[in-house]
Amino acid sequence: MRFNNAYFITGTAYAGKSTMIKLLAEKYNGILCEENYHDQLLPELDSTEFPCLTYTRDLEDWHDFIRRTPEEYKAWMDGVSGECEMLELRILDGLKDQDKPVFVDTNISLETLKRIAPSDHVLVMLADPQISVRRFFERPDREKQFLYQLIMEEPDPEKAMENYRKGLMLINSQENYDRYLRSGFPVIIRDENRTVMQTLEMVEKVFGLVQ
Repeated sequence: MRFNNAYFITGTAYAGKSTMIKLLAEKYNGILCEENYHDQLLPELDSTEFPCLTYTRDLEDWHDFIRRTPEEYKAWMDGVSGECEMLELRILDGLKDQDKPVFVDTNISLETLKRIAPSDHVLVMLADPQISVRRFFERPDREKQFLYQLIMEEPDPEKAMENYRKGLMLINSQENYDRYLRSGFPVIIRDENRTVMQTLEMVEKVFGLVQ
């Protein structure tokens, strides 16, 4: 399986992946596969084949989600990534013959990307590993605020918050950052002094796109 019409952005949280994917799809009249685009398949998934993705779908008490140990949380996230890759490849297979370019905010592993995409169709975007830990609940999106409320409802909110942040630290580790940094793919590191449009120009150069 080879996706010559797809452009993939991977990397760490808060690096600007979602923003770049949306701007590229709009500018080049492309197909947008934004973060978690595999969710469209979630209702039909078999829980025995996709136990990690269906965990939240079938969860009866969401407090159990935030009560897991950091190690359990990381193991679940690793499992989610693997299952997401399976679904992403399934969706992309149906788009590979489209005349339009496909722009993907992806969960697909670095190893798989090296097999399925031209080297100039993959970009790694990175941010300081601690940003996601420090700023996780600053974003106003509904999911993060829902989790924040669950934590505040715990008998000891401070302890619950500490537990959840430790899970975030395991996921957003320096080791994970370094793995992306040394992947062999082009890398753009978040710079607060760089504008969104300047970053977009850098992304376009990596992908060899012209207007």
